[in-house]
Amino acid sequence: MSIESIIQSLRLDATFYAHVTAWQRLPAQPARTVPFPAALDDRLAAALRQQGIHALYTHQAAAWHAASSGHHVAVVTPTASGKTLCYNLPVLHTLLDTPTGRALYLFPTKALAQDQLAGLQALERALPSQTSISPATYDGDTPQRHRPAVRERARIVLSNPDMLHTGILPHHPRWATFFANLRFVVVDELHAYRGVFGSHVANVLRRLRRVCRFYGSDPQFICTSATIANPREHAERLLETPIVLVDDDGAPRGERHFVFYNPPIVDLELGLRRSSTLEAEAIAARLVAGDVQTIVFARSRLTTELLLTYLRERVAQSSGPGPKDPSSIRGYRGGYLPNERRAIERGLRDGSVRAVVATNALELGVDIGGLDAAVLTGFPGTIASTWQQAGRAGRQGAVSLAILVATAGPLDQYIINHPEYFFARSPEHALANPDNLVILSNHIACAAFELPFRPGESFGTIDYTEEVLAYLRDSGVVQQHGGDWFWMGEGSPAQGISLRTASPDNVVIHARQAPLPGDPVNPVVIGELEREAVPLLLYEGAIYLHEGQSYLVERLDWDNGQALVTPAAVDYYTEAGVDQQVDVLGTQEETAEGGVQRAYGPVQVASRASAYRKVKLHTHETLGYGQIDLPEQVLETDAYWLAFTEELLEPLRLAGQWRSDPNDYGPNWPQQRAAARARDGYRCTRCGAAERGGREHDVHHKRPFRAFGYVPGLNQAYRQANELGNLATLCRSCHQLVERGQRVRTGLAGLAYVLGNVAPLHLMCDPRDLGVAVETRDPTSGLPTVTIYEKIPAGIGFSQRLYELHGDLLAAAADTVRRCPCRSGCPACVGPTSGDVDTDVDPKALTLALLHACLAATPAP
Repeated sequence: MSIESIIQSLRLDATFYAHVTAWQRLPAQPARTVPFPAALDDRLAAALRQQGIHALYTHQAAAWHAASSGHHVAVVTPTASGKTLCYNLPVLHTLLDTPTGRALYLFPTKALAQDQLAGLQALERALPSQTSISPATYDGDTPQRHRPAVRERARIVLSNPDMLHTGILPHHPRWATFFANLRFVVVDELHAYRGVFGSHVANVLRRLRRVCRFYGSDPQFICTSATIANPREHAERLLETPIVLVDDDGAPRGERHFVFYNPPIVDLELGLRRSSTLEAEAIAARLVAGDVQTIVFARSRLTTELLLTYLRERVAQSSGPGPKDPSSIRGYRGGYLPNERRAIERGLRDGSVRAVVATNALELGVDIGGLDAAVLTGFPGTIASTWQQAGRAGRQGAVSLAILVATAGPLDQYIINHPEYFFARSPEHALANPDNLVILSNHIACAAFELPFRPGESFGTIDYTEEVLAYLRDSGVVQQHGGDWFWMGEGSPAQGISLRTASPDNVVIHARQAPLPGDPVNPVVIGELEREAVPLLLYEGAIYLHEGQSYLVERLDWDNGQALVTPAAVDYYTEAGVDQQVDVLGTQEETAEGGVQRAYGPVQVASRASAYRKVKLHTHETLGYGQIDLPEQVLETDAYWLAFTEELLEPLRLAGQWRSDPNDYGPNWPQQRAAARARDGYRCTRCGAAERGGREHDVHHKRPFRAFGYVPGLNQAYRQANELGNLATLCRSCHQLVERGQRVRTGLAGLAYVLGNVAPLHLMCDPRDLGVAVETRDPTSGLPTVTIYEKIPAGIGFSQRLYELHGDLLAAAADTVRRCPCRSGCPACVGPTSGDVDTDVDPKALTLALLHACLAATPAP
């Protein structure tokens, strides 16, 4: 079945179309071309013609002319628009003209580097036999025995910022000839360098330019990017030099259909919608059954593996014209081995892989050929990422289809119900803060290792250099002699600094295979997982999903970074529950307004996965619980928080719009609390987790304490409330789940939920960059508090921005809740409601009351 037939059948399907909130048809665009520049090297022009390229798109020609004039260039056009030639053309022309010239290509992933290497090698084969451009990759997969040859002979080195950071710059004397002759640096997928990663990469580029100056070179930079709102500003922020922007796309484009699909409501009263995962799987299965080559994007590794499992089951049972072999459906995500990823990419290009389920690892421009359709399981978090994922479908000049299947979350529901916001809005700004003091200090240390700092030399646009060097001197790793600063520490500091995550190391996953004689285990490595994700996915007892296969985690050696898993035929997966505690370390700025205390500053977030639940496939019902025993994870970052005083709460309480348990549980509470914990063996009665690290479990009133009517000095109702039969020991994670009803009664949970979900729209950041914590009684202030913290070590500036956007954020949250069509709260506004709340409680009304009170306390701008 053709893609045109599939599109027509979807349009005529009344059941499908009833849930479509927008169907945007983007018309085909013809190519706009110009002849090769007259100055282009004849050998290169002949090689291009041999590959079937006889003219340039207008943006390729514009990039050539800007680079030929000596400018730094940023090319910003959609996916599959030929951006590669925008940098290959000036680079190869220069290298052909200058036999000693060198170029460095930087890609955010090793897969992209391998992909571009194949294209350069094909182009080199088309050049005259005596002409050599000698491209080679230099990354973590390059064998040690091959590395000296790459350093000495490669004229184009393809690498990534991580390898430049740890494997090239610290060893620059070995690269002396390369750096002395470096003419071009290509930075591909510029939009990927944002947030903490982008802030680190900007500092790596500062170090690169510093080393180049030492060897007497000053390379030109050519950057490429997907469409973002601030490409020139972002490029100039990363490179700290003026940039010529090329953004007039001359490439052809086939007709594109972009569909917004909102899963059906299954409970009108509660506003509950069918799972986006199940709905996306059904849509993808329909496309695959019609033999339409499809890519399905998921927002998490777990969802990726679930979708892969479900799709393979469908294919095995399919009777349509599509594939019957489940192995033609593949997964693609971080943690797969390089050879697995390369095989999947080849299968997509040659058509043997008919569908791939991927995380955003395939969002970037790895060559996977032209697919016919893309299904996005949930809004990817930014408009730019959404267009990138949708753009993976579409053969040159052919019709393509992209379908965004919304989740029930407020962010998705806002986007799906406001298509004009998406289609008419410029994509988000890419944000980076290279002068974040923590990040900057790390790279000043790296730069000092690479070359001594001269008197008065600065590093960064905000000159902290002298102060940081003085701090490093006091730490004993640098010394000053004759005005120069010299590194005196042991080894390169770059080895201990990750550009992407808080923890630089990974856990290697070994899978037990069929035993061989004399080898009862015979494990093989199937992948690896960054340490920060291990407590969520790789704890003992977890079901780890890899390429659609379920593995039971038998053993986890946390200290040595090793895990052993065994294939398991099970009908469930596992989800970890995490409890967290946010401690304020300081306050940068604070404001008190009408009972609302808002502030931002540094915090410490301590999180621990203490329990997991077993979830049945397809039905998603809970089958049981298990305990997780792993160390606590600590993140020091920045946060923005709101605390509410009696000045704001008392009017709400009098109006019946704020209900909270008293702080006073009666004079016998300490003894009864201790007795309940001892009776329960100091273990959670729900998941079995033991108390650890000096942190006592909570003790929960099964029937709310307030229901007993205790009044100090007037009665002794506390005795009945605190009877052991009414008390249960719960770990913090389980207590948070059980107390959801209490938080719903106050509206605090609804406020936290909606604030955490609308914040990314105003910050233009990925929702996964933020975390939300809510306390009915904050341990420090004793006040009900909502905290939005950055999931980025040391923060990147989001918290300060939220503090500044306080009024706008509250107004957007109130508008989201007010406009939601549900009756009393749902996942699209104040969050899923709990069945254990009072029948007279309206979580939506309580949340709105709290929001209106906050807005009334906030002065107009």
